[in-house]
Amino acid sequence: MSTGTPVTKASTFIRNRARTGFRRSRASFLPAVRITVCAVTAYVIAERVLGHQGPLFAATSAVVALGFSAGPRFRKVMEVAIGCTLGIAVGDLLLHFVGAGIWQAAVVLLISVLLARFLDSGTIFSTQLALQSVLVVLLPAPAGGPFTRSLDAIVGGSMALIATMLIPGDPRSEPRTKLQRLLGELAAVLRECSDALGKSDSTVAWHALVRARGTQKLVDEVRSTFGGAHEVARISPAYRRHRAEVVDLQHAAEMTDLAMRNSRVFSRRLTSAINHAAMSDEAIANLSEVLQDAAEAVEILATGLSDTDSRARERRLENARDELASIASRLHPKDLGVKTMEGEALVVVFRPLMVDLLEAAGLSHDDAAAALPRL
Repeated sequence: MSTGTPVTKASTFIRNRARTGFRRSRASFLPAVRITVCAVTAYVIAERVLGHQGPLFAATSAVVALGFSAGPRFRKVMEVAIGCTLGIAVGDLLLHFVGAGIWQAAVVLLISVLLARFLDSGTIFSTQLALQSVLVVLLPAPAGGPFTRSLDAIVGGSMALIATMLIPGDPRSEPRTKLQRLLGELAAVLRECSDALGKSDSTVAWHALVRARGTQKLVDEVRSTFGGAHEVARISPAYRRHRAEVVDLQHAAEMTDLAMRNSRVFSRRLTSAINHAAMSDEAIANLSEVLQDAAEAVEILATGLSDTDSRARERRLENARDELASIASRLHPKDLGVKTMEGEALVVVFRPLMVDLLEAAGLSHDDAAAALPRL
């Protein structure tokens, strides 16, 4: 092994990490601007309007409340504000009875954490309550009294809520992006299954199964985006009109999840069918073509769901529905030249996947099932 190999690997690693970091920073630019403006504004209001000296908690509570997480923000804002307020109240109360000092801080921290877990399961709430309690015991009270910091936290939390309502990110953006990636993976799985059939290679079918199983993390990421998306669409005047679209995207995501699960079942069944040479050349060619066509239809569906223009989106979804319905109408063993029991089972397993995709494209379950030929 040459001495340059470790250097090359390190260079490649650094280059990839830098590229990923720049991409992440670019995607986070607008949220970062929102956090900055919100934190500075909260600090200025607490200092110049309320007259507090060094209102650090106003800025920090705004930063914590907004953050970069995709989860619901309203709960986070409330956790920060209430956690700060209650934490300071608990700390001040305990300070009155046990006094200030290291061991007193330990007692306050233990009681605060247990109280926070008793009141609520939220991580931010527990952290804020415990942190503020300890700070009250360890730090001298500000000029305005101990509850000055509590008021600063409320100012920061309120600014975060206002920013979330008035200048939020598009609630459809992240669900669209991640759903498009998930559908892209499904299309790739179907193409690998088609290649496996065409080559009669069970190893390729097994690789398709492994790929389908590997999408679970992405499925979970897609699901997690909708908590925040629904919240923004509900409380933001700018995006309230898009609530129905967010609901439609979530339904499409749920159906895509089911389709991906069915693709795993199909890939596993396909591996067995190839190993047992269970189909004729005619059946293999027909089913391989169906899988390839299905992959292309899934890509049309992905493009339609991610389109930002409502009219173009509906046109593409209609096109996807037509393509998927046409493929579904061919899914009868006799029409595909399938004559063996294992081949018939393969077709039967693929049918629910097409129903899931038709529902993801906007059809009702009954209409999607009606697109299949009767067995």
